[in-house]
Amino acid sequence: MRISFCCTDTKAEPWLEGLRAALPQAVIEPWSPGAPLADYAVVWMPPQQFLTEQTRLKGIFNIGAGVDALMKLDWPSGAQVVRIDDGGMAVQMAEFVCHAVIRHFRELDGYEVDINNGKWSFRRPRLRADFPVGIMGLGVLGERVAQAVSHFDFPVLGWSRSPKSIDGVQCFSGQAQFNEFLAATRILVCLLPLTPDTRGIMNLDALSRLKPGGYVINVARGAHLVEGDLLALIDSGHLSGAALDVFSTEPLPPAHPFWTHPAITVTPHTSARTLREESIAQIAGKIQALQRGEPIAGVVDRNRGY
Repeated sequence: MRISFCCTDTKAEPWLEGLRAALPQAVIEPWSPGAPLADYAVVWMPPQQFLTEQTRLKGIFNIGAGVDALMKLDWPSGAQVVRIDDGGMAVQMAEFVCHAVIRHFRELDGYEVDINNGKWSFRRPRLRADFPVGIMGLGVLGERVAQAVSHFDFPVLGWSRSPKSIDGVQCFSGQAQFNEFLAATRILVCLLPLTPDTRGIMNLDALSRLKPGGYVINVARGAHLVEGDLLALIDSGHLSGAALDVFSTEPLPPAHPFWTHPAITVTPHTSARTLREESIAQIAGKIQALQRGEPIAGVVDRNRGY
């Protein structure tokens, strides 16, 4: 069994070392043009040349949860694309979103400004019931985030393409219930996969439907958000602000208004990092299952885009 490693902007050696330890029976090599044909591939943002040359692939394992970069490429016929189900990202995403929700709800941004100005201030406590948190996307990450937020006694809503049932979460699904979900939400969290249907989903129309004083947390992909529409709604007073971890252009350009807007918190796409050891164990286990002819989780449906 031969496995090809082709991960852009990734230090290869630790991954190769871990994969070789987990799959000692396999030949595992970094890809270069003209390399021998492999049975499986471990990838992150591979070039089209790689997928064009590797015509024998049975499985393509993406080391991140998002597969939007692969959706732009042609795959070898017969190859399954497999995403990481969790890889240690779910707990990171849950803590990041909970931090963002609580920071906004407790007005810690405002306290920080006051402290920096030498001001000892008081803000009247707010009611959690007035801050329902709506989560778009109820996959592995979204469900973990919804459950985590609910532990802090916020009302939690969830919206997904297909119906879901999660304890403690009021679930909505499909386009028919999208506006109802938005209207019931004050803090909106985006955890959707990026597909043609979800690109630009957080636009002027959608964000205008949030409860007055709405707040946006985007930890999915920058292309989900129409940035100018967010700025317009914050400046008009309909939205109170945003916490943004992902952007249409990354790194965020130095002159971008998000850097200096007082109502926007920026982080450098760090809400949930792939944990190498957990991901290697998951990929190795799935390759072994495929070798035994067993079904695996995380196979991407090209028609859905995730």
